[in-house]
Amino acid sequence: MAFALRKNDSEFDSAPIADINVTPLVDVMLVLLIVFMVAAPLMTAGVPVDLPKTAAKQLNDQQPPIVVSVDAGGGFFVDKTGADDVQGLLAALQQRSENDRDRRVHVRADKSVSYGRVAEAMGAINAAGYAKVALVSEAKGGGGPSR
Repeated sequence: MAFALRKNDSEFDSAPIADINVTPLVDVMLVLLIVFMVAAPLMTAGVPVDLPKTAAKQLNDQQPPIVVSVDAGGGFFVDKTGADDVQGLLAALQQRSENDRDRRVHVRADKSVSYGRVAEAMGAINAAGYAKVALVSEAKGGGGPSR
């Protein structure tokens, strides 16, 4: 809020005030922000549609990910199949993915395993041509794994 002050009792500075009161602008912007935050999830849901049933083959992207695990001792596993070293890991991964390099690969590692061992596994997987590699961790509340 802008106002003019007297220099002394007898004088009054009557120059025009050029300040803009931004309080109403901020109020309107906050209301619009709240409206858009509430409306945004409703716009992404779309129209409810009863989809038809078909006999189409499932898309490749719909396949479950391949899980590579590194246990507390530093051993590698592809799903539940153990691998002795990085070459064994890549061979088991290639067999499990059926040479499909577009399959998602989730890497799970025990928290006591060194960063170097996990990076070694991820680097070998990436060098083998698998681009969709993700780390899996547990949510802080213990509500299950997150990606």
